[in-house]
Amino acid sequence: MKVIGDILPFSRIVLDLETSSKKRLFEQVAEMLESESGLPKEMIFDCLFAREKLGSTGLGQGVAIPHGRSSCVQNVTGLFARLKEPVGFDAPDGKAVSLVFVLLVPEQATGEHLEILSHLASKFSDKHIRDELLHADKETVHRLLLSEA
Repeated sequence: MKVIGDILPFSRIVLDLETSSKKRLFEQVAEMLESESGLPKEMIFDCLFAREKLGSTGLGQGVAIPHGRSSCVQNVTGLFARLKEPVGFDAPDGKAVSLVFVLLVPEQATGEHLEILSHLASKFSDKHIRDELLHADKETVHRLLLSEA
């Protein structure tokens, strides 16, 4: 499994992102990832939106991990965003989302995709980490997300 540091450079941590909805969030993320990674923004948006149609990627407790696989993606790509105001995400607990980790993986990377999702879900299940991520500066967020603990 790739470690989070391999897929989440410091430049892909966005704090206090202003957005109005899940759809708008996907549009903004697609624009950011296009300029950062060169992936086409339409592909990113379509990939995330198609996966979301299958069921919400909101985990609960204010966290979502929108993700998808695409043949356009050559390397596992991540982006973390802390939202300025929570947005609805149809999470199982009904809570709006403030912490978002976007994950895009190559189409054939099924096992790696599931391992990374499991690692992220485990990390975000820790209330202490969630609370810190809500208030930390960018350097601290980076350290928290990259830590193996």
